[in-house]
Amino acid sequence: MRVLHLGGGEGGTLRVLCLGAHSDDIEIGCGGTLLSMISENPAMEVHWVVFSAEGARAEEAQNGAEAVLKGAARSVVEVLDHRDGFFPFRGTEIKEWFEALKTRFDPDLILTHWDGDRHQDHRLLSELTWNTFRNHLILEYEVPKYDGDLGNPNVFVPLSEEVRDRKIQLLMDTFSTQREKSWFSPETFLALMRLRGIECASPSGFAEGFHARKLTLSPGPVSRGAEGP
Repeated sequence: MRVLHLGGGEGGTLRVLCLGAHSDDIEIGCGGTLLSMISENPAMEVHWVVFSAEGARAEEAQNGAEAVLKGAARSVVEVLDHRDGFFPFRGTEIKEWFEALKTRFDPDLILTHWDGDRHQDHRLLSELTWNTFRNHLILEYEVPKYDGDLGNPNVFVPLSEEVRDRKIQLLMDTFSTQREKSWFSPETFLALMRLRGIECASPSGFAEGFHARKLTLSPGPVSRGAEGP
């Protein structure tokens, strides 16, 4: 499949916002993509937010982010403590946080949850991402789980075998609290990357998939364009 290269924004610096409801969501959904992007774009700036993590899970969230973001020119990691599973009932508070965030960071690319995800916390973050950042490039990642809610992504990022292995090793080494869960295994992550690799004819056979509601393609230099609604 022909490839479009994602370069930097104005000034050559690519600014990326990563949003995850829980510890390990970002790493599972787009960890390989971020590892690859940081390797290819050393000037990247990344703002990484985990909305629900306490105790050991908060430590895992911080360690996972640092492992992925090693090599990025600049990174900010925020680990919040909203109650797991109750995001829809704390919507006002989370919405206000989103409104404050957009005054602090203007990303070129946002990686967030898919709006078709059946986990209520994931869905709310996806909805608020679109409510808040209305003139931005947003890619929605997928998280495999018991709910059986995987969709048909329409954007793919091929991964090298090295990145594939780094992603799996990072997940298994960092998130020890999740190892007893039946779905949290190298086989699960490998299988999904293999399936997405088939769908995009990845040279390595492996990829991560994303959902894109809309994209603006420019034949010329990168531009932020006019203000959106």
